[in-house]
Amino acid sequence: MVELMVNGTTVSVETDAGKPLLWVLREDLELLGPKYGCGVAQCGACRVLIDGESTPSCVTPIDSVAGASVVTVEGLVQADGTLSLVQQAWIDEQVPQCGFCQPGFIIAATALLEATPQPTDTQIDEAITNICRCGTYPRIRRAIHRAATMLAER
Repeated sequence: MVELMVNGTTVSVETDAGKPLLWVLREDLELLGPKYGCGVAQCGACRVLIDGESTPSCVTPIDSVAGASVVTVEGLVQADGTLSLVQQAWIDEQVPQCGFCQPGFIIAATALLEATPQPTDTQIDEAITNICRCGTYPRIRRAIHRAATMLAER
């Protein structure tokens, strides 16, 4: 039995200790934001925040996050249903094409803006290593800058 906090709610999961967090989230907790892309922590589709750090959940064993706080893209939405500023910037900049990889990008961007509230293009390129098969990178960069501006205006 592993206990952790997922999107603000304490959950207990009875599963194999080595089961990847991604599959616990998707199969056991029915949170479908994190996606399976590569299975080797290279593409970023499975990224979640673990205690505030952007982390690939496909290679993170569930037992390694016992007691931790995990936030998926679903958990970025405020209690009243308002999207996070990063999510709103994604919509405003019309980032997604297919959308498959976007939850991971939103998580990575959220972590970046927490650490670096006004990132440069170089800082964005260094921090956001996710892969988008549709090639929406220019819109992703614009959305991150838009979210940074919105955060600064708050």
